[in-house]
Amino acid sequence: MANAQNSSIVLKNGWQFRQEKTVKWNAATVPGEVHTDLLNNKLIPDPFYRDNEKKLQWIEKKKWEYKTSFQVNSATLNKKNAELVFDGLDTYATVYLNKQLILKADNMFRQWRVDVKKIIKSGNNDLVVVFQSAQNVVDSLAKKDLPFVIPDNPRAYVRKAQYHFGWDWGPKFTTCGIWKAVRLETYDEKTPEKPYVLNRKIELVQQPDSLGKSFYFKIDGKPVYMKGANYIPSDAFLSRVTKKEYEKVISMAKDANMNMLRVWGGGIYEDDYFYDLCDKYGINVWQDFMFAGTMVPGDKAFFDNVKEEVQYQVKRLRHHPSIVLWCGNNESDEAFKNWGWQKAMNMPKQDSIRLWKDYVRLFQDSIPKWVKEVDNKRPYISSSPLFGWGKKQSITEGDSHYWGTWWGLEDIEVVKNKTGRFVSEYGMQAMPNYSSIEKFTSPEDRYLFSDVLKAHQKAGKGFTKLNSYLNRYFIDSTKVKNMKVADYTYLTQCLQYYSLKNIIGIHRSKAPYNMGTVVWQLNDCWPVASWSVTDYYNRQPKAAWYAMREAYRDDKTPEIDLTRPIDLKLENPKISWRIKGNEIIIKALKPAKYVYVEIKGYKGKLSTNYMDLKAGEEMKISFEGKITKPIITVTSLYDVINRYK
Repeated sequence: MANAQNSSIVLKNGWQFRQEKTVKWNAATVPGEVHTDLLNNKLIPDPFYRDNEKKLQWIEKKKWEYKTSFQVNSATLNKKNAELVFDGLDTYATVYLNKQLILKADNMFRQWRVDVKKIIKSGNNDLVVVFQSAQNVVDSLAKKDLPFVIPDNPRAYVRKAQYHFGWDWGPKFTTCGIWKAVRLETYDEKTPEKPYVLNRKIELVQQPDSLGKSFYFKIDGKPVYMKGANYIPSDAFLSRVTKKEYEKVISMAKDANMNMLRVWGGGIYEDDYFYDLCDKYGINVWQDFMFAGTMVPGDKAFFDNVKEEVQYQVKRLRHHPSIVLWCGNNESDEAFKNWGWQKAMNMPKQDSIRLWKDYVRLFQDSIPKWVKEVDNKRPYISSSPLFGWGKKQSITEGDSHYWGTWWGLEDIEVVKNKTGRFVSEYGMQAMPNYSSIEKFTSPEDRYLFSDVLKAHQKAGKGFTKLNSYLNRYFIDSTKVKNMKVADYTYLTQCLQYYSLKNIIGIHRSKAPYNMGTVVWQLNDCWPVASWSVTDYYNRQPKAAWYAMREAYRDDKTPEIDLTRPIDLKLENPKISWRIKGNEIIIKALKPAKYVYVEIKGYKGKLSTNYMDLKAGEEMKISFEGKITKPIITVTSLYDVINRYK
């Protein structure tokens, strides 16, 4: 990126790090984070293995220092302007150049530019970045505010990826580090900003009608039914999400016939490459701002910080045609009104009023105004959803997060009478693929419900809820406790398949009353029991991914079959199979349900899986690449249920 006018030196090499005030410096990777640097230096074990997560909590309580040096020649020095640019610092960082303090950063989502013309020198320049513990900082900010309490977590104080503080599908690794590129930019004159052009018309139609209020997207004047999933960060450690990983994840959305991804508000504003892929594949992006399930501080410094973040991110991303909506936050409005914070925290009335005022000021007054200043071509909504799933209006207006199924333990069939206008969250949990379980457990952990399996189940009462659904739809729960983990995994995935196939089918059958179905969730950030339809390792499909691919097809009406598998009379299907080239040809003598084919060690995705077979029918399943002497296991619902008769 060098020309006569501008030059840019990327500061990628020679970085080292250490725990503050310790002696030894170790090699660091930039972009990166402290956990991956510790791992690369073999100073910690794999954070995802067994219950290592809890053994590594000490990392987030320490201060960490990073340093490098870089050379500046006279041509660079002679430019009129010199700026040090940090595309992303996570999060509380103090930066020194040639022993001079040049920056105090406090927002992971902002780009930081510092004028260093007077500080750089010919030859060697030393750069040091010191990171404070984000957890310690938020804890002290929360303490300082007492008796006033911001629900529901001190994380509300910091502009950092909220999922780093743990979630009901994610580990708690509150990272720090130089998570995006660093460069020295020198120039005589600044390159002018590219004009902002958006070549499609995007509308969000919210009109009162005889049934409530519509909620649907119009693209270039045409209503579009949205079929999609929620997207969370693809790794607990963001530097590990390479272009190749993005390609894998986004192709899993494209191949499942999705036309929308919702970038959820507890993660990050994604890498440009994520949106490039969505542009390329015609996937519409619902973009949350990075707020999830908390209220917000109301001080001027916080608001000023968020303004810089919002305008920087919108300017960075607005040229992507895939983005169709800016949304203020995830579930904060619903949480304040329905989650019982006031009661649980014995909140004085004046505190409650103050919290709500600050909330309205940020999401309903300030952010829409800040967005409009830099992008007046896209719709904005303040929160997703506006009404909690227990409220009648959630079915008749706005978007809805329908968690009556799973969270409320309602039957799947309930959705027939409880389909909202645009269902932007709903789902059913399942275990990760058994090959993933083998990766994060040791043999002695592989029994239900071992401590290690529990460490990879973050949802409150997760196994109890799974077992409740298995009991209703698949097998008497008294038989579950004797189950092998592999069989339990298989049944939970069949449950997720059954749930999503039917819920999507029901949602789509209600069009145009319902104009969107967005499953929670597409992907995982580590190996875990979750609502994801793909696995963390190799982004392999779980059973439900195949159900979604079928239910999201536009060339046929999705099938709804609410017969509960527990009510089926299953016979031994006597399945046989053979291999021909890169195809497995499979046949059942009697009808077979949820036929699952596994190739040991295979890391790709089969052309189909978890299929039903008719008696005497041959099915061809292709796999990618060549496998020598594949070890194949074929399982059907009959096999698993029959083992526990």
